[in-house]
Parts: sequence; structure tokens; C-alpha cells
Amino acid sequence: MSQTLAASPASSRKLTFVAWSLQVLLALVFLAAGGAKLAGVSMMVQVYDLIGVGQWFRIVTGLVEVAGAVALLVPGYAAFAALLLACTMVGAILAHLTVLPTPAAPAVVLLALTATLVWLRRDQILAVLGRR
Repeated sequence: MSQTLAASPASSRKLTFVAWSLQVLLALVFLAAGGAKLAGVSMMVQVYDLIGVGQWFRIVTGLVEVAGAVALLVPGYAAFAALLLACTMVGAILAHLTVLPTPAAPAVVLLALTATLVWLRRDQILAVLGRR
């Protein structure tokens, strides 16, 4: 005998509110970070000089972050945007741990938040995979 627990309407509303709040917060953070990279803010230029892969990678990373920020706010795409941004944060953490002299903590926090959003919006991914 299988028993499925369904979320109550109040619980569902709370989770929707949390998910949308997280989406907006992450969109603002990634829009700012990506915008700084695209604008060529001197600190960003210096960071990518330290990483040693070239300034083209700063531009690509900025484009990914801005596109991800916008996609976070498009209904139906938040899980995919969060997954893309989580992968970006894994790269940022690796850069901090191997090359950069600054702590990886901000990237770790952003990874945790994007992963949480992937989980909250997992139904979007499951729908594409045909498992919903």
C-alpha cells in the first residue's frame, strides 16, 4: 500500500513564495556580478588576470551570469537557470581554491542557494524529462 503525501495549499504557497524570493535575490546578485564582469570593472579584470585564462573568459562568464539572472525570472526556466548558475559556482569555487587568494565562501553560499532553488523548482526539470 503506497501513501503519497501531498503538500497542503498553505505549505505550497509558502514554498512558492520562498522559491520566488530566492529567484529574485539570485537574479539581482548574478545580474550585478555578471554586469561587473561585462563592464570590465578593474577588480574583475584583475581576478581573471590571476586566473590566467584570458579576458575572453570574463566576458563568457559575465554573459552566463546575466543570461542566468534573466532566466531565473522567466516562469518555467528557473530550475534550468539555477542549474547553469550552480555549475558556474562550482567553477568559481575551484578557482578560489586553486588560484585566487580570496576565500571561496561567497561562491559556496551562492552554490548552496542555487542548488536549493534547483530542488524547489525540480518539477520544471522533471516535466522536461517526462517524469512528471
